[in-house]
Amino acid sequence: MRDILRDLERKVLWLSAWTIHNANHLRAEEDVIKVGGHQASSASLVSIMTALYFGVLKPQDRVAVKPHASPVFHAIQYLLGNQTREKLEAFRAFGGAQSYPSRTKDTDDVDISTGSVGLGVAMTAFASLTQDYLIAKGWRDEARAGRMIALVGDAELDEGNIYETLLEGYKHGLRNTWWIIDYNRQSLDGVIREGLKMRFEEMFRAVGWDVVTLKYGRKMERAFAREGGEALREWIDKTPNDLYSALTFQGGKAWRERLHTDFGRNSPTGRLIDDYDDAALSALMCNLGGHDLELLLDTFLSIDHERPTCFIAYTIKGMGLPLAGHKDNHSGLMTAQQMAGFRDAMGVREGHEWELFEGLARDESELRKFLGEVPFNSEGRRRFDGARLEIPEAFTAPTAAEMSTQEGFGRILFDLGREEKDFARRIVTTSPDVTVSTNLGGWVNRRGVFDREEAEDRFKEQKIASTYRWSLSPQGQHIELGIAENNLFTLLAALGLSHSLFGERLLPIGTLYDPFIERGLDALNYACYQNARFILVATPSGVSLAPEGGAHQSIATPLIGMAQDGLASFEPAFVDELAIILRWAFDYIQRGGDSEKEKEQSWLRDETGGSVYLRLSTRPLEQPTRKIDPTLAQQIIDGGYWLRPPGPNCEIVIAYQGVLAPEAVAAAGFLAEDRRDVAVLAVTSADRLNAGWQAATRARVRGERTTRSHVETLLSELPSFAAIITAIDAHPATLSWLGGVFGHRTASLGVEHFGQSGRIADLYAHHGLDVPAILHAAQSLVQGRPIRYLRLIS
Repeated sequence: MRDILRDLERKVLWLSAWTIHNANHLRAEEDVIKVGGHQASSASLVSIMTALYFGVLKPQDRVAVKPHASPVFHAIQYLLGNQTREKLEAFRAFGGAQSYPSRTKDTDDVDISTGSVGLGVAMTAFASLTQDYLIAKGWRDEARAGRMIALVGDAELDEGNIYETLLEGYKHGLRNTWWIIDYNRQSLDGVIREGLKMRFEEMFRAVGWDVVTLKYGRKMERAFAREGGEALREWIDKTPNDLYSALTFQGGKAWRERLHTDFGRNSPTGRLIDDYDDAALSALMCNLGGHDLELLLDTFLSIDHERPTCFIAYTIKGMGLPLAGHKDNHSGLMTAQQMAGFRDAMGVREGHEWELFEGLARDESELRKFLGEVPFNSEGRRRFDGARLEIPEAFTAPTAAEMSTQEGFGRILFDLGREEKDFARRIVTTSPDVTVSTNLGGWVNRRGVFDREEAEDRFKEQKIASTYRWSLSPQGQHIELGIAENNLFTLLAALGLSHSLFGERLLPIGTLYDPFIERGLDALNYACYQNARFILVATPSGVSLAPEGGAHQSIATPLIGMAQDGLASFEPAFVDELAIILRWAFDYIQRGGDSEKEKEQSWLRDETGGSVYLRLSTRPLEQPTRKIDPTLAQQIIDGGYWLRPPGPNCEIVIAYQGVLAPEAVAAAGFLAEDRRDVAVLAVTSADRLNAGWQAATRARVRGERTTRSHVETLLSELPSFAAIITAIDAHPATLSWLGGVFGHRTASLGVEHFGQSGRIADLYAHHGLDVPAILHAAQSLVQGRPIRYLRLIS
């Protein structure tokens, strides 16, 4: 077996290097930016990944591959039959294998997308927590628990989200997680600082991880056992990273000269090294633990426990290539002459570069038999699709004369907590220490906090009265997090991929304060990029959170909701709208699985689904008394409806989103006596209105001339002379585009600057969101007699 693995190690190195060289060669004239980085960075992981994929991993294991090691990953998948030559030949081209492993863009078996540095690493920890959640519920067999493995660049450990993850993992008893650090001591811009290995060890051990260091290969260890060897070991340990890298690049002759200088030719160490010729001496000094295949296999296979384990594997960036060790090798590429020499050294004939077993002396049938029995690949493709859950026909909206959407959300979820159907059992909520203040408290009272171990609520045990009764148990359905939004979104990504990673569907809901979306935005984008499915409830929002001040008042979040791919965003004003949207959201997040074959009927992803973002508020509004028929319900989902329809001579439309409904309605009433047929447009989702409009425009360009989006249908009722006033407790650009649909004059009201503490009325007046601001906008847009009430209420 190990002889075959050495052959495959050689083949993986060749294929990964050739993939990158070929990509540059084919596109040398058309691309200004060449494919640097990958050639050296990927080479340092060839031995580690060969050992893992061909000798260690089981089908249930999941791996996040270091971004720049994607050519090695694709080469391994090619050998296993999961990748095509056509995709490899088109590496980094449109439709080809991706620069960084991607669940949604690559066609081979990518477990976890990487490329947003550090987030793929963290994802493995939260995938492990998700697996534990499924095991505790009896939905996954403990005996089938997989290891969640991250291949980590040492420079990647500069990312702060990794340490947030380590602390959260400690709180939750993380297990079955391996992080393998590619400790090549080089980053993009040079050689990293000395002594980081000790700091890494201290940090990992402090949060309960085992640490295994793989510094010396067995060839080195045999040399150390000889006379003069211990002194050589001490020299290696004390040599600065940059010097070691420089000598590696220069090769055996440079090693000999430096070692003779430092030890003397006739010393025991000098005589030791003279037993090796230049090539053998270079091989000895480069025989670090991360490149010793047998050491790697024995080390990985020896781990027989579930404790989280960090492997610090010393490697050389560019190992096996002419670029090895050079501090500029991240952007370096092998020349045509170097590649020709490398091809000859690998025994590959020109014109046969892509052949699976070219350059290997071993019998092809033996290699094919081995690859067919590799444990990791033995059960075929490991992308699952959990069964869809049946959603109740309708959610009952709670009734009250006045209520905020945040309160309405809490009450809807509290009612769902009574259910004992599979749908309710599959809901899992999570929040970064704002569970109560985002109105999840009632749900948690009913369903409990998740933990693998039972723990009674101490206040209940001591008979102290408390509103919240939070016992911890494996039956709990709420995962409480510390204050780190990156962790929230990464956990939502893992929970939201449970159906694909583990074959068991969950319905995740995450809550946080709306302004703090921006603190975890990179992780939110990463979750959507992976096509994870979850509902994000962000509340409270806007300057309507008046007493809290600017640090807690969001401005740009609706624009984020519009711009973020894979995330349908809504901002309902009323609780009956919220009930319809929330019911739809539970269905939407289950649609389509991993399919990318979107029928662009509306570009709303309604065929393939996605995640959902609800922007809610703590401002209580008077609730309408109405029965919502199917037509209105569909309009609420599609993004908007006429709260007050326009008449044939409509001069003014007030379009609002969210909590400014009372201001819009009141302003329409004041305007009615001085402007004709004033209309009020309730926008529930600027995101879906805009996406539908953009898609309809593209469809007409393609020749589908009868295509019309929902917003075009709504606004087609307006005469050309009508003007639109938009109002939102957020950036005015969110709705300002409405005038561009048919060319209506538009004035957009909203918030452009940081807020401050105060009463809602004071802040609305300050930011120009109140009724007088709407009336002033109307008077400036439409000629006519002065609006009689404007002076009275200003």
